[in-house]
Amino acid sequence: MSERPDALFVGTSPFLIDRRVQLAQLAAHHSIPAIYPGPEHAEVGGLISYGTSLGDAYRQIGVYTGRILKGAKPADLPVVQSSKFELVINASTARMLGLTVPDKLLVAADEVIE
Repeated sequence: MSERPDALFVGTSPFLIDRRVQLAQLAAHHSIPAIYPGPEHAEVGGLISYGTSLGDAYRQIGVYTGRILKGAKPADLPVVQSSKFELVINASTARMLGLTVPDKLLVAADEVIE
């Protein structure tokens, strides 16, 4: 007996990022709500993306680089973890899937794609 999934969570990998258009199209074709790790997926038709902010990660790299250029030893620098996450919702994909996104979620989103 084959069961249909209720939803799809797509992980992070270069392979999946390269195929983001196909993944979004397949999820839409099969009417499966899907959540992705990065905004580039929602931008091509994925329902929702939630993940760390690349902009914030690049900023942290710049801070580290500045510290090293000022003489800090890399081994003495603390390990940091991204603390800024971005939520992107593709409202047109939600409508196509027949889903109503709660207003609280839309207000909390960093970006809503119409």
